[in-house]
Amino acid sequence: MDKEIKKDIANEEIKEETENECSGSDKEECSCGADNNEETNTNCGAESNDKSGSEKAENVENEEAESDAEIDEPAPEEQECESERYMRLMADFQNYKRRSEKERSDIYSFANEKIVSELLAVADNFERALASVDKNESFVKGMEMIFNQLIGVMTKAGVEEIKALGEDFDPNFHNAVMAEESSEYESGKVTEVLQKGYILNGKVIRPSMVKVAN
Repeated sequence: MDKEIKKDIANEEIKEETENECSGSDKEECSCGADNNEETNTNCGAESNDKSGSEKAENVENEEAESDAEIDEPAPEEQECESERYMRLMADFQNYKRRSEKERSDIYSFANEKIVSELLAVADNFERALASVDKNESFVKGMEMIFNQLIGVMTKAGVEEIKALGEDFDPNFHNAVMAEESSEYESGKVTEVLQKGYILNGKVIRPSMVKVAN
């Protein structure tokens, strides 16, 4: 009887140990399954987060591209303003160019105005000397040649004599110093030239000093 009791006790202990081992293996399997599920969920969440982040980045890039396109393409009103501003600048530049060319031309044309004005006094003295001497004298022809040469040089420089005798009085070209009655000329006509006037390249450098008929 003692042997049977001992045998039964041993069998029960073995059975209990077997049950304990089975229960422990089940727990490990459950924990492994839970770990696998957590990893799967974590991976899925990371993938979904990556997808949403990339979509947001794409949306931001698209919005930036649209805003850049709106900035690069000015409105029609702005384009008209730019066109008008460009046309005004072009007109101002053309006016400046014309003024510069005119100023340059004036410099070339009137650079010798001072020396020509001084030569006019020499020409006046020549004329007075020729008018006061006898034309038959031999030296008079030489003086006339020199005088004509002087007038030719001034003519090449752009000097012209102002026509006055018998012309209508023009205050732009004539300086009236005296008025007189005249049977030869009509009223307002120049009756006598007291001093010749000259023009240099279209500019009056000395008006004619004249008498005018009443």
